Amino acid sequence: MANWSCPKCQCERFDTDEIATTGSGWSKIFDMQNRKFTAVVCKNCTYTEFYRGKTSTLGNVFDLFTN
Repeated sequence: MANWSCPKCQCERFDTDEIATTGSGWSKIFDMQNRKFTAVVCKNCTYTEFYRGKTSTLGNVFDLFTN
């Protein structure tokens, strides 16, 4: 990400954040947020790209019991 530039305005300044979402089926029924993404947001025009992150089975099980 060090050399990222916005495809919309070519700005090279950005913020990152992580989000978690549910999938479909059982994960949606039990509200298991088993899909993780990194959001890269342009500081100039707020254009946002999402990149899929890694999830672990242990993290998914923990999420099931803490919701």
